[in-house]
Amino acid sequence: MIRLILTLLLVLAGAPAVAQTASPEPLPDRLVIAHRGASAERPEHTRAAYLLAIEQGADVIEPDLVITRDGVLVVRHENEISETTDVAERPEFADRRRAATIEGRAVTGWFTEDFTLAELKTLRTRERLPALRPASAVFGGEEPILTFQEVLDLAADATRRTGRVIGVAPELKHPAHFAALGLPLEQALVEVLRANDLTSAEAPILVQCFEVGALETLDDSIDTRLLQLISPVGGPADRPELSYADMITDEGLRRVAGYADAIGVEATLVLPRGADNRLRPPTDLVARAHAAGLKVIAWTFRPEALFLPEDFRRGDPASPAYASTPGDLAGYAAAAWAAGLDGVFTDLIPPVVATRP
Repeated sequence: MIRLILTLLLVLAGAPAVAQTASPEPLPDRLVIAHRGASAERPEHTRAAYLLAIEQGADVIEPDLVITRDGVLVVRHENEISETTDVAERPEFADRRRAATIEGRAVTGWFTEDFTLAELKTLRTRERLPALRPASAVFGGEEPILTFQEVLDLAADATRRTGRVIGVAPELKHPAHFAALGLPLEQALVEVLRANDLTSAEAPILVQCFEVGALETLDDSIDTRLLQLISPVGGPADRPELSYADMITDEGLRRVAGYADAIGVEATLVLPRGADNRLRPPTDLVARAHAAGLKVIAWTFRPEALFLPEDFRRGDPASPAYASTPGDLAGYAAAAWAAGLDGVFTDLIPPVVATRP
């Protein structure tokens, strides 16, 4: 009772009963981005994967965005969801299976644009690479598909809980495909970002896309930072006259800098490998991109031997389990940081955080 009276007196006297919360620690200059969450250890794009990544020190979590029939952004690697959900085992949705052409590629399965959000929420997620990541596969069937809003809420809550800003790097998947269906991803994204006051250049958001038009549209609409994804082969699906190789010439980089703030490149464009799969000296791409005013982030750093350069593989090559054997991801990450990268997309967080300069 005495404690209660003292507390009331302090409030009446105008003294703060609770200390003000300090501002969260801002994002660092060199980012560790959890690629679909801690996806080497939990099924990708699940709450468990994102929370584990944040706990392990990731600065940014990455959701791939597709859209539902009723116009809600949801988080899946692709709009075809048979690999990452239990939809194929759900008899009530058997008649939704169909063939489609996505960016010139024939695909058969179940597509998010054929489902409402309520229907998708009845599905359960699963590990996309169960043979390679059996330890993650045991967590399959536990979680529903997340919306983009739920990922933003998760990041905001983690920011408050950890005392450091947790960023979000959404990737727009196949925007031209969805636009042709009357489901423009850009419009849906802008609406969600505006509703969450995340459209400024200072917002902890980095929007990615392999296509050019979507980023140009966003550049005209919001100030949120944008990242042009670049592969070693091919070109943007919406610009058949343009190759990714053109985009990383000096002139190409200057053009990208006209609408984007960064490029996200496949790691071999910075850390090339020889015919023996061993690392060669870094290219000059980072220096040239920096000269054009662009940050450079590389993808995707994974722990298994299947994905690593020969220099960092471990285990017996003759073993049937060799492809999934963990290698020296820390060594590979250290080489990436030494090449001057501004960020790394990774499936396994701790070794990349530990080696960051």
